[in-house]
Amino acid sequence: MATVKGGAKLRALGRIAARLGEPATLRVGFLEGATAPNGDSIPLRAALNEYGHGNVPPRPYFRNMIAAKSGEWPDGIAYQLQATNYDVQLTLERTGEAIKVQLQESILDLWSPPLAKSTIAKKGFEKPLIEHGDMINAAAWEVRRTNQTSLSAPNSGSGGFASIAKAAAKPQP
Repeated sequence: MATVKGGAKLRALGRIAARLGEPATLRVGFLEGATAPNGDSIPLRAALNEYGHGNVPPRPYFRNMIAAKSGEWPDGIAYQLQATNYDVQLTLERTGEAIKVQLQESILDLWSPPLAKSTIAKKGFEKPLIEHGDMINAAAWEVRRTNQTSLSAPNSGSGGFASIAKAAAKPQP
């Protein structure tokens, strides 16, 4: 005769599985449709900055962030699932916000390769990737489920990050 042990644990796993429910997708970055005040496509601008174009060298802020931070994401998701009683929507929204901030920090942290002297003269400061703050403020997240989509709140205005960039001093080696 076989005996089964751990029935309570199996039932608890069943309750957790039921809370996880349907699949969900988290997207973080520069979402389609984001535009600068002048009408430029922010996702296109972000890609051109990331990979370079013409005489403009690549400035891999997004790849740098993924390389530096993605190892933290699984543990963060696991923690958030437990902290939210396995609320997938809230977990992914919180995770999206954390990754969005990491992306914005990566943009602020990138100083190399330096800008051309002509670009510095035009902008008035030497911080790459920020001129008016349009791109960094457009960083966003989106959680999609079958019958529900939630989006990050837009950053208000561009002054904050642009002001930080203008005042920032290039790190010394």
